[in-house]
Amino acid sequence: MLKDRQFRNFLLAGGAAAAANFGSRFLFSRWVRYEWAVLLAYLVGMTAAFLMMRTYVFDARGGALGPQLTKFAAVNLIALAQTFAISVALARWILPALHMESQAEAVGHFAGVIAPVITSYFGHRLFTFRS
Repeated sequence: MLKDRQFRNFLLAGGAAAAANFGSRFLFSRWVRYEWAVLLAYLVGMTAAFLMMRTYVFDARGGALGPQLTKFAAVNLIALAQTFAISVALARWILPALHMESQAEAVGHFAGVIAPVITSYFGHRLFTFRS
């Protein structure tokens, strides 16, 4: 039961962080290329995610901040690779090949943000915030 509640809280916090990621990409896209905007937006989402995961999901506020942040960043490098590869592949090649150019960047980025949900949950539960 605890893991069910923890996963639900992970999805809620992750959803909020994903919204920060997704929304900030539109702002960054005003000033930088799409690929850079995806990377910058990921940092916004990752910051929000760390704060919420540490506090509300894994109740790890008592743990040392430095090691948690380092482990969180390591897990998120894997998620970033997934997000970036999926976002760019969809927006630049796959969706245009399917004649879906008009919203290719938004759809590609949305799919990229959603993709690492499961790998991130287990990475943070088993490695970052071991509970």
